[in-house]
Amino acid sequence: MQISPTNQSQAVGIYVHIPFCQSKCNYCDFYSVTQVNRLPDYLNALKKEMYLCRTGDVRADTLYIGGGTPSLLTPRQMGDIVDWAAACFNLEASAEMTLEVNPATATTRDLQDYAAFGFNRLNIGVQSFNDANLKFLGRRHNAAQALEAVKAGKEAGFNNIGLDLIFGLPDQTTSSWKSDLLQAIRLAPKHLACYMLSYEEHTPLHADLQARRFEALSELRTADLFRMTHDFLGAAGYEHYEISNYAQTPRWRSKHNQKYWNFAPYIGLGPSAHGCRLPMRWWNHRSLDGYLNDLGQGRLPRADEEHLSEEQQMMEALYLGLRQTDGIVFKEFQKRFHSDFKLYFNKELDRFSVEGWIEMDSERCRLTVEGMLFLDHIVDQLVDMID
Repeated sequence: MQISPTNQSQAVGIYVHIPFCQSKCNYCDFYSVTQVNRLPDYLNALKKEMYLCRTGDVRADTLYIGGGTPSLLTPRQMGDIVDWAAACFNLEASAEMTLEVNPATATTRDLQDYAAFGFNRLNIGVQSFNDANLKFLGRRHNAAQALEAVKAGKEAGFNNIGLDLIFGLPDQTTSSWKSDLLQAIRLAPKHLACYMLSYEEHTPLHADLQARRFEALSELRTADLFRMTHDFLGAAGYEHYEISNYAQTPRWRSKHNQKYWNFAPYIGLGPSAHGCRLPMRWWNHRSLDGYLNDLGQGRLPRADEEHLSEEQQMMEALYLGLRQTDGIVFKEFQKRFHSDFKLYFNKELDRFSVEGWIEMDSERCRLTVEGMLFLDHIVDQLVDMID
């Protein structure tokens, strides 16, 4: 199999991981620490990392500050990060600049100041508008604070606001999940991310599940909630463009997240952050100490890197392409892998079509809503066909 190189002149995405939280949520597996007093040391190291990554041929059209809890930073500290990114990565004036916000730490004044530093997209980690659900998840905010955070974002001048929600909690009913969705669309966010709750190893929630302190919602019930989400948000005017993501129109899709799904180059900064510029992918130490130590000695804080083979790139193209409702475009697949998608995977595609899991036309192959529930199984079967 021959593979065509990706366009190295593409604009890159910049992701900055803020590895600090006031407390850890029960379900969260993202790297963070609660030693907020170490923020100044982290910011000094982050600046060094940016300048060590600096290259003259890079231009960035997205900046995403995630975490952790980015809103623990003062507006001035956030402004410094923007300035460093602009200096090191030729951040475009029209770049999509996203800031993740925890409702427990969002104020109108701070959000106004963040906006003044160029942030034009706000992603608010609501997770639920139900106080009992928020307590179960270990969130620091309550439902009233979630509503207030959205109000504060609008008052600060943010037009592009996204909300994160989680479903599939133990004993969750269609009615209770629909109540969350209804409250969300009343707020008219431009973007909604609806994630199925997962029990990641080494999290308190996983330990509680193993100890039988509660019983997980069945796969059948969770699948019902997924289908209902698709139908309910579709009826409310939101397009389902990726398994977990919905936007009012294509304009409001997350430009940054689409880079991950479409093999665009991106640079990850901060502890545990990943970067990719095909065929290379790399990741930083999942440790604040390791991160600070390497940068203190003038070297990049790389934990490891890998060179993706042609087969690995095709595997990822299947998984990432089928996650999106645009699906896999035959011309793009042919151009990249010099293979006819329909001929290459013909046997399994016929079976999946009969099952009602995929649909194809002359241009693309995409999963149906039902097929999205079997994404991992479908991709595993296709991967087995790769020579």
